[in-house]
Amino acid sequence: MADMDVSQSQISNEMANLDVKTRLEGKPQFVLKTPKGTRDYNPKQMAIREKVFNTIINSFKRHGAETIDTPVFELKETLTGKYGEDSKLIYDLKDQGGELLSMRYDLTVPFARYLAMNKITNIKRYHIAKVYRRDNPAMTRGRYREFYQCDFDVAGQYDAMIPDAECLKIIHEILSELQLGEFLIKVNDRRILDGMFEVCGVPADKFRTICSTVDKMDKMAWVDVKNEMVAEKGLAPEAADKIGEYVQLNGNSELIDRLLEDDKLSANKVALEGLKDMKQLFVYLKLFGVEEKIVFDLSLARGLDYYTGVIYEAVLVQTQADRETKQNDSSESVGVGSVAGGGRYDDLVGMFDPKGRKVPCVGFSVGIERIFSIMEQIVEASDQKVRTTETQVFVATAQKHLLEERMKLLAELWRSGIKAEIMYKKNPKLLNQLQYCEEAGIPLVAIIGEQELKDGVVKLRVVSTRDEINVARANLTEEIAKRTCQS
Repeated sequence: MADMDVSQSQISNEMANLDVKTRLEGKPQFVLKTPKGTRDYNPKQMAIREKVFNTIINSFKRHGAETIDTPVFELKETLTGKYGEDSKLIYDLKDQGGELLSMRYDLTVPFARYLAMNKITNIKRYHIAKVYRRDNPAMTRGRYREFYQCDFDVAGQYDAMIPDAECLKIIHEILSELQLGEFLIKVNDRRILDGMFEVCGVPADKFRTICSTVDKMDKMAWVDVKNEMVAEKGLAPEAADKIGEYVQLNGNSELIDRLLEDDKLSANKVALEGLKDMKQLFVYLKLFGVEEKIVFDLSLARGLDYYTGVIYEAVLVQTQADRETKQNDSSESVGVGSVAGGGRYDDLVGMFDPKGRKVPCVGFSVGIERIFSIMEQIVEASDQKVRTTETQVFVATAQKHLLEERMKLLAELWRSGIKAEIMYKKNPKLLNQLQYCEEAGIPLVAIIGEQELKDGVVKLRVVSTRDEINVARANLTEEIAKRTCQS
């Protein structure tokens, strides 16, 4: 990676020295750990992740999205100049034979490259994959160097604000279904911001850098934001004060009406376009039934350079995990913060097209790692038992020498699509088999013995109640499916 400027020969020498040490001392001389900003996931954590992924994917599919995949690394020039001040967080790879490559920083730029390369002008797609950032990891808060993004985007020429409203509806849908806690979705528009900067006297060449500073208002007090604008970015104090009058405003459609009556802002053509579209967006959001969770917030800036219109960010006001653990001062909470964000980027595809043909796009990304961290806390706080397998039935016996009969029954169940397993011992004790089922959360046990084989039945035991019934072998699959609500 870029922050490891070590030659190939140095690496080879170090590996050779390590190999010699290992042979001399009989044990490896390295620390067993994951790299900084990464983590392993155990089966319980993976079960939680799978549940979250399924909720998100089901929502994407409900709205008619199809999926794609792109390489985990791109040509360096593909990613360069698309992320503003965050470009320094891109992982560069060493030259591997003529191509300068970088690990993907997000899924949006690769998507734009994919559209331009394949000359696609219309698609509604989702993409779930890992991305990489040389960030300062804060792992307890769900911030990593390697992490998943879940993206949904609509590409194509459509009437204003219709796909934008649907994106916000999907974010609302996902966060409601996951039951993470109270949330709000902040919205703004880059055109309103640019118009505001112009009206306030910000030089055009400072728009993006001032935008990046405004984006810090959720983490810094206004006095600190102003200080960065003036002391570090060289903005005139009067211009910063004028910006402060606007960026501290937030509200709903009534605020849009107030700003449309603002003589200076409404006289700016770019800002006026943004305000009119924002007014239309709120009409659609009301029709979708999500307006009560949406806040028009003039401090929302989103630092990425490629946004051109509406921008939005979903934040948790108070998480379910916070509520569960607020009495326990010793537990470290993930806390509140951004869990999804996105916006409109109409020019990005044109940057890759040889003829500069634009494909308007709008979309968002779900902050999946933060959501995983919160879900893990909710589970820990509630002492929920998380099943790590989907086994419906365990095939058991109380008698010896019945391994072959257990295997025959297991094969029958598998052929019928039933999720089943056995203990890998020839003559296991019944108590051990039943204990395993209780620990693993397996709901049913199919018990066979000499008598059951003779009578053509299977004793079906419900693990939670310990009730047992004899079921004809021919009806066993149907009975298991019915009792586990699966077919």
